[in-house]
Amino acid sequence: MAASSSSSLRIPAPTRHPAAGARPLRLPFHSVSVRPRRSPVSASASPQQAPGPGDGDRANGRTGVPVQLPFSRDAAIALPRPLTSADLMGEASGEGLKVAYQGCPGAYSEAAAKKAYPSCETVPCEYFETAFQAVENWVADRAVLPLENSLGGSIHRNYDLLLRHRLHIVGEVRLAVRHCLLANRGVKIENLRSAMSHPQALAQCEQTLTKLGIEHREAVDDTAGAAKHIAEQNLQDTAAVASSLAAQLYGLDILAENIQDDADNVTRFMMLAREPIIPRTDKPFKTSIVFSLEEGPGQLFKALAVFALRKINLTKMESRPHKKRPLRVADDNSTPLKHFDYLFYVDFEASMADPNAQNALSNLKQEFATFLRVLGSYPTDVTEA
Repeated sequence: MAASSSSSLRIPAPTRHPAAGARPLRLPFHSVSVRPRRSPVSASASPQQAPGPGDGDRANGRTGVPVQLPFSRDAAIALPRPLTSADLMGEASGEGLKVAYQGCPGAYSEAAAKKAYPSCETVPCEYFETAFQAVENWVADRAVLPLENSLGGSIHRNYDLLLRHRLHIVGEVRLAVRHCLLANRGVKIENLRSAMSHPQALAQCEQTLTKLGIEHREAVDDTAGAAKHIAEQNLQDTAAVASSLAAQLYGLDILAENIQDDADNVTRFMMLAREPIIPRTDKPFKTSIVFSLEEGPGQLFKALAVFALRKINLTKMESRPHKKRPLRVADDNSTPLKHFDYLFYVDFEASMADPNAQNALSNLKQEFATFLRVLGSYPTDVTEA
């Protein structure tokens, strides 16, 4: 859901960060072990020669034996302490992180970013691709973007961007979407002639809006952007379909809550970063991949069998035309036929640290796939939407 607001982030021309291509991780002092380096010994030096005054460091360099120093309480207090699990909680809470999302403040994507990283600083972006670029160009540390909705289906644009950019999926978060009907102060439902929102939000509330007597629909790029526009223009006959947070931010009244036609309206968001996370096997993990296959009968069936034979459960499968090779020519006995060449996006319940998953992907790559890329291996969201 792209936003048209001028307050959204626009990324300047890409510039190379001095640490681009390198992991932005710096080891703490206490985690580095340094072995003393032996100093070269001259052939004329006598091995039995005792070190003279001030030669303690040189002697230590030759022998590798640490020098005994007197104990100092101040020095002990200044020593770095070992890392604790509390030190690692900042990453999970998002403290100090800038998280990009698409839309204006008050968008559902911002709520998803706050659910994923509660203490983060959110960065609104005008387009989905702007959020990708924000992370790539070090303007933001993470991006949280929608991947699929339980009513509207997949967000195809973001599937295409996953392949175009080199970011990694490091997590997922599910958010229950609760649409509200918002209008300026003093406006009543009977005064409304039009509803403004993102096309998917309007489709999700179609029956309710019709029952309320609102016949006209106006599609815009973002739900929160619709609320902002109505507030700025002080529209008296138009309402926005947006979140309750958008009503608070833009000073609008909530005329009706939970106006979506289906109560089970959940959007799944992906969390993106420049570097992948280390996969684990001590908690539920999900892995996302994309691959293409050679033409032939049963090729997809055979490719998916590498997971079934290892009892790996697939949770999602999406096919998209291969934009770099949109058409494939297949010869039969009469005339050559042209049809789409496809990429297959698959999610499965396993960690890349699991040998079963490693063997399945190795089998897929060696026997069937003409192209294979792991988009991410990340913890499954098991929280309530």
